Amino acid sequence: MRTLWVIILVIVQASAFEYGLKPSKVSEDVYCYFGKPEVMDKSNNGNMVNSCFVDMGESWLVIDSGPTYLYAKEALAQMDKIKKMPVKYVINTHVHDDHWLGNGHYEALGATIIGPELFKDEVDPKAETRMQKRISKEAYQETVPRLPQEMIDEEKVIQFAKGDVILHLVDGSAHTEGDLFITIPSLQILFAGDLLFNDRLLSLRDGDINGWLQVLDDLKMKKFKTVIGGHGDKSDITAFDLTYDYLFELREKVKSAIDDDVGIEDAVDIIVMLKYRDIALYSMMHRQNVEVAYRMLEWGEE
Repeated sequence: MRTLWVIILVIVQASAFEYGLKPSKVSEDVYCYFGKPEVMDKSNNGNMVNSCFVDMGESWLVIDSGPTYLYAKEALAQMDKIKKMPVKYVINTHVHDDHWLGNGHYEALGATIIGPELFKDEVDPKAETRMQKRISKEAYQETVPRLPQEMIDEEKVIQFAKGDVILHLVDGSAHTEGDLFITIPSLQILFAGDLLFNDRLLSLRDGDINGWLQVLDDLKMKKFKTVIGGHGDKSDITAFDLTYDYLFELREKVKSAIDDDVGIEDAVDIIVMLKYRDIALYSMMHRQNVEVAYRMLEWGEE
């Protein structure tokens, strides 16, 4: 009987879903898994988001744990081939589940998971997740929503052998009502989470266009050598361009439509912004973004 169970276990392990993840070396100390410019579905099984590892000397720092338990497990296994050391901290940049459903794997290994306080109000760990609804059962197996053990409402500094890691909370709403970004001064690096998309069109659904542009204005003034967003593989200062330019132009066009007494239904049809038409997810996101921006701006809020 014992032999039979061993055979079954071997078969199950051999047939476990694999993403085929390969880390990209961004710099001497930073590796990222860059997701596809798509929405989550059964073809990518959630591999449409960025998850990064930073060598902080004696341990890895993980920025966003990814879409599933199996994703996180596979990502760390690949990092072990580069340098085998523990994960001490995992930072969740915001509450959208493609960025943190891998938490369970790291929690089981003893990592401390930190995220914004918004998790308390916005995430029910017992509810069915978007990821669970949209990807295959094989890819989602073993995934159990695990929220950050530490939820912060102010700036936090974590000390490592290679320098401080600073967790910053956005004041107000930007991509969401509780965005967190990370800077590591010794490496001159910014991990912006979903404040930055650079290979697909963003969604304004849960955000605020004015707040989002304000935080990007502030970040663009700082001197970063490396800039990594939540979606897209750009890692230099040009990582700002798509998100900032699109939001700025969208705001200007929507404000102009409002000033000209163009109604919201007509504005959605008129404001097409053709230079972004070939960007991934334009057809899915742009009309919605126009409508959301119009509703935010129609009373002249600045």
